[in-house]
Amino acid sequence: MIQTLQAVRGMNDILPDDAETWENFEDIVRDWLKGYGYRPVRMPIVEPTPLFCRAIGEVTDIVEKEMYSFEDALNGEKLTLRPEGTAGCARAAIQHNLMAAGGPQRLYYQGPMFRHERPQKGRYRQFHQIGAEALGFAGPDIDAELILMGARLWGQLGLTDIRLELNSLGSAPERAAHREALITYLERHRDELDEDAQRRLHANPLRILDTKNPAMQELADAAPKLADYLGDESRAHFDALRALLDDAGLTYRINHRLVRGLDYYNCTVFEWMTDRLGGQGTVCAGGRYDGLLEQLGGKPTPAAGFAMGMERLLALWREGGEAEYLAERPVPDVYVVNQGENAQRLAFRAAEALREIGLDVLLHCGGGSFKSQLKKADASGTPYALIIGDDEAASNEIGIKPLRGDGAQRRVPFAALAETVADMLYGGEHEDVGAGQGAQDGSV
Repeated sequence: MIQTLQAVRGMNDILPDDAETWENFEDIVRDWLKGYGYRPVRMPIVEPTPLFCRAIGEVTDIVEKEMYSFEDALNGEKLTLRPEGTAGCARAAIQHNLMAAGGPQRLYYQGPMFRHERPQKGRYRQFHQIGAEALGFAGPDIDAELILMGARLWGQLGLTDIRLELNSLGSAPERAAHREALITYLERHRDELDEDAQRRLHANPLRILDTKNPAMQELADAAPKLADYLGDESRAHFDALRALLDDAGLTYRINHRLVRGLDYYNCTVFEWMTDRLGGQGTVCAGGRYDGLLEQLGGKPTPAAGFAMGMERLLALWREGGEAEYLAERPVPDVYVVNQGENAQRLAFRAAEALREIGLDVLLHCGGGSFKSQLKKADASGTPYALIIGDDEAASNEIGIKPLRGDGAQRRVPFAALAETVADMLYGGEHEDVGAGQGAQDGSV
C-alpha cells in the first residue's frame, strides 16, 4: 500500500474557501498600500545566508535557531529560505540602484516567510507577511505615516482590539552607552539570568530586555532604560513622532522594553498588538533602520518600514465577524449543461462567447444526465442554466432555463445568445455584447 504523504508540520495548505478569503483580504491591503503611494516589489524566496546574518544579527533567535539554511549541492553556496522581507528588499534596492534611478522609494511586498519554530496558533513554519519599506526618508514624518497606515487598515477591517506600543532605540553610540550600563546591571544579577540571557549577556544584552521568561520580568523591568541615554537629536526625533501621532488622536503606550528581534533597528520601533490571539499577540511591527543599506554594501540611506502577519490578521478578521468582507463561494452568471458529442462542442462555443463579454461561466464537464447536471447547476447558485442537447446542437440554438425566481425556459439562436443573456442579467446595460462572436456563428 502506498503511504499517503502529508504537508510538512507547520506549513499549511490553504484550501479554496479560505484562499478566496485570503484574496479578498489581499485586495483590500493592496488598495490601502497604493493609496499611500507604495509600489509592489517581488524578491526571491531563497537568498544568500550571509544577507540575514549580516542584517538581522548573528546573536538573534532567527539566525541562531530558526532559519532554514542549506548548502547548494552544485556550487556550495550557502542559501536560506527568507525568514523576513526587509533584508531582501534592501538587497534588491542596492543591487538594482533603485534610489539613484528614482529617488526615495515606497515599496511593498507580500508572500511566504520561513522560520523553524514550534507550530502553534498564530505561529507557523511557513507564514505569510505583507511588508512596507520606505527607503530614503529621514524624518519622523515617515515613521508617523507608517504607524497611521496601520491604524487606518484596522479601521477598514473593523478590528478594534489592537493597541500600539512605541519606543526609541536611539543611535548606535547611545545604544553602546546603554549597553555598558545594561551589562553592568545584568552581571550583578547573573544568578537570576536564564540560559539564553547568560549566553547573550555580552553578545547582545539588549535582547534580554525582550525576554518572555516570567521569572525574569521583574529583573528586566528594573534594568537601565535606553530612554535615559538618548541624545538631543534622538529625543527630538521621537518627540516629533509623538506629536504627529498625538495630532492624529492616536492612542499609544511607550514600552521601554520594546527592542524588536532584529539588530538592524535604530530610533523608532513599534508594535501593534492584540490579546485575542493568545501568546502570539503581535500582528504588525516595524521601525527605523537607517544603517541597514550601508551595512549591506549600499550608500548611507535612511529607511523605515513594517511587516504584518497575514495569518494573525485573518484570524482577527474572521473572529470579528466582518461578514461583508469574507469570501463566499463564487456564483457563476451562467452554468452550461450539455449531453452528446455535438452538444458538447456547441457548449464550449457558447461558454466562450459569454466569457468574451465578461460573464463568469461554469461549463459542466464529465458527462451525466441532464437531471444530475441541473442539480449541480442549481447548487452552484447561478441564476441561469444553458441547456444544450442533440436537438439544440442540430438547430444551432441554446436553451436558457431560469433557476431563480419566475420565468419559463426558452431557446434562442446562438447568434443572439450573448445579447439575450446580458439583457436577462443586466437589463440591456452590459457593454460590448456580442464581442468575439463575429468570427463564427457557433455551428457544429
